[in-house]
Amino acid sequence: MKKIGVIGSGTMGAGIIQVMAMGGFDVAFTDTYEPAIEKGYALIEKNLARMVKKEKATPEERDAILARISHSPDMSVVADADLVIEAIFEDVEVKKGLFKTLDELCKPETILATNTSAISITEIGTATKRPDQIIGIHFFNPAPMLELVEVIRGLVTSEETEAAVLELVKKIGKTSIRVEESPGFVVNRILTPLINEGISILADGIATAEDIDKGMRLGANHPMGPLELADLIGLDVMLSISETLYREFSDPKYAPHPLLRKMVRAGKLGRKSGIGFYDYRK
Repeated sequence: MKKIGVIGSGTMGAGIIQVMAMGGFDVAFTDTYEPAIEKGYALIEKNLARMVKKEKATPEERDAILARISHSPDMSVVADADLVIEAIFEDVEVKKGLFKTLDELCKPETILATNTSAISITEIGTATKRPDQIIGIHFFNPAPMLELVEVIRGLVTSEETEAAVLELVKKIGKTSIRVEESPGFVVNRILTPLINEGISILADGIATAEDIDKGMRLGANHPMGPLELADLIGLDVMLSISETLYREFSDPKYAPHPLLRKMVRAGKLGRKSGIGFYDYRK
C-alpha cells in the first residue's frame, strides 16, 4: 500500500489522516461539508506544531508529514487509493450509501474500511460488489496517541484483506487486536455498560461526576473515569453505540440511560461542544 484515502475530517478522521501520514503514507482526504476539510487540516497542523514544541518531532519532519497530505471537496481524490477508511458519523444507511459510491469510484483491488464503533461490517459490505474487501479498522480517540486498533472481519471478509490491514497497522506503529464481527466489538462492548452505570450513579444523586471519576481512577486504576471518558468520546457517539448494542442484543445492560439521551438532545455532547458532564468553556 502506498496511498490511503480518508472520508471524514472530524476529530477521528483528522487523527487517522495524521497517523497515516506519520507512518509514511500519502494520504488524500475529503468531507461532504467543505468547511470541515480546512478545519480538519488545521487540527492536524496544530497537533504537529505541538509535537515540534515538545521536541517529539523536528520542523523538517512536520513539513514532510504535511507534504504527504492532500485534500479536496471532490470525492474522486481517493479514487486511486489502495485503502479507503470511512470516518463519518454512526448511521448505517449513510455509511452504506457512501460505500456504494466508493465501490463504484475506487480501483477493483482497493480495500474499503470503516472506523465504525459498533455497526456491522457485514451489513456495510452488502452495499458493495466487493464484500470480501470490506473490513473494520477501529481507531480510538485521540488516534495519534492511543496505541490500539481493532481490526474487525465481517462474515465474508477475506484472509488476504485482513492480512493486508494487520500489516498496515504494524507499519504505522500501532498494536492491533483481531476481532470477529460482533456488536460493539471488544472495547466498546465492555466500556458501554461501564459508562452507562456511571451516568446512572450520577443521575441517582449518589455521587458527583468528579467523585465518580476519581473513584474509578484511584480505586480501579483507570486512567480516566467513565464520565470524563464519555465527554472525550462524545455523548452523541456514546448514545449511538448504546442504541446499536441494545438493538442487537436486546439486553437492558446496554440500554442508554435517559440522562444520556437528555444531554444529547440539549447539545451537551462533551468536549466537542464545550460542555458535557464537565464544562470545558472555562
